[in-house]
Amino acid sequence: MNDTIEQLFKKLDHQFDVETPTLGHQQRFMDKLNASKTDLKVTSSKSTYWKPLLAVAASIALILTITFNLKPDTADKDLASISPELAETQSFFANTITFELNKLNTVKSPETEQLVNDALLRLGQLEKEYKNLKLNLIESGEDQRVIYAMITNFQNRIDLLQSTLLQIEAIKTLKQNNYETTI
Repeated sequence: MNDTIEQLFKKLDHQFDVETPTLGHQQRFMDKLNASKTDLKVTSSKSTYWKPLLAVAASIALILTITFNLKPDTADKDLASISPELAETQSFFANTITFELNKLNTVKSPETEQLVNDALLRLGQLEKEYKNLKLNLIESGEDQRVIYAMITNFQNRIDLLQSTLLQIEAIKTLKQNNYETTI
């Protein structure tokens, strides 16, 4: 192997550039080398500042896009969102419940306060059940059984308010009858 390398150098002996460089060549070479290093640093530093920022911005845009496009439609899906007829039904029940609740609050007295508070507590439980039914409606994809359960929940609330009002009327009547017989 050494023989082949020596033979190669002997063949190329007169083809090498063996001239001596001019005076100051080394200094000019070093100046050019240093200048190219600073140019590289400036160019590379400018490009490295915006690339990470661009990557972060792209990641944020991707996350926001995925969040808004894949988020299920959970914006309070209830009876009104299914059909116009059910929207009308829900509106009727909601208005009736509000009306009965206002009547209950106007007839509230110290004698009936416990009865009214119990009714309001039960009404709150029915409201929680209704919220669970709304979640079931979203999950089931508008299952008729869930819709029926929601309507039944409205009816139960109205029945509760009306029966409480009847009990309050019975208490008032009993109180009046007792007062009249004692006089």
